[in-house]
Amino acid sequence: MCKLTTIRNSYRVRKRMKTILTSSLFRFLLVGMLNTAVGLSVMLVLLHGAKLDYWMSTLIGTAVGACVSYVLNRSFTFKSRTAHKTGLIKFLLVLGSCYVVAYASSSWLTGSIGEFIPVLSGDAGRTIAVVLGNGLYTILNYLGQKHFVFAERDRA
Repeated sequence: MCKLTTIRNSYRVRKRMKTILTSSLFRFLLVGMLNTAVGLSVMLVLLHGAKLDYWMSTLIGTAVGACVSYVLNRSFTFKSRTAHKTGLIKFLLVLGSCYVVAYASSSWLTGSIGEFIPVLSGDAGRTIAVVLGNGLYTILNYLGQKHFVFAERDRA
C-alpha cells in the first residue's frame, strides 16, 4: 500500500512539473531571462561604459531586448499566429507603455529615496533604478503580451 501511494505521489509531482514547464509563464520567463540579460547588459554598458544618460541607455537596451523578445515570445512562448503587422503594432504599444511606467516609476522612487540616502543619488541610485525598472517592466510586459498582444483569441 505504501509503494502505491509513493507511485501516485510521484505521478502527481511529474504531472505538476510538466504543467509548470509547459506553461506560457515559464516559457516567458525563459525568454525573459535571455532578453533581460541582453537588454540589461546593453543598458549598463551604455550607462557606465559609454556614459550615456539614464533615458538613452534604458531606451536602447530595451529596444535591443525587445527584438529578442518579440521573435521568441511570438513563436515559442505564446505560439501565436497573430499577423506580424497586427502583433508588432500591439507589441510596440505594450512595450512603450511598460517602458514609460516602469522606468519613470523606478527613477522617481530611487530619486526620492536618494534625497534621504545620499549614496543612492549617484551611479548606485541609477543602477538600482535600472534594475527595479527592469523587474516592473517584466511583470507589466508579461501581462500585456499575454492578454493583449498574443491573446488566446488570436491563437489557432
